Amino acid sequence: MHNLIFMAAQEQQNQSTSAMLLTTFGPLILIVVVFYFILIRPQKKKDNEAKAMRENVQIGDEILTIGGIVGIVVKKTEDTVVIETGGDKSKLRIKIAAIQENITLTEQAKAAKAAQNAERMEMIRQRKEEKKNKKNKE
Repeated sequence: MHNLIFMAAQEQQNQSTSAMLLTTFGPLILIVVVFYFILIRPQKKKDNEAKAMRENVQIGDEILTIGGIVGIVVKKTEDTVVIETGGDKSKLRIKIAAIQENITLTEQAKAAKAAQNAERMEMIRQRKEEKKNKKNKE
């Protein structure tokens, strides 16, 4: 009988210990998960996009370096590019990792988005005119 009471008390203690561990480490695990989804995952996505942009730089693209130099790519090798800058056509050789932005692609994306927005606005205008014409006919 004494053994049964002892075993029941020990079982209850094990359950309270596991509950205490969960209450202790639960918030810590939650914080790690939140940090992953708020900080780490978006940063990895941004890094992958920047890497893809740097790999897809073509000859003739206008780029901006991390140091603020703007130039046009005239030669591309495995890990460097040669850019032409300024009115006197100075040439600089820089690492691909030093490219911050591909201005040509950015401008093309902005133009495509503007064209898409203009197309949407035109469709909305046409729908409004159709509704207005229907009301006038009735």
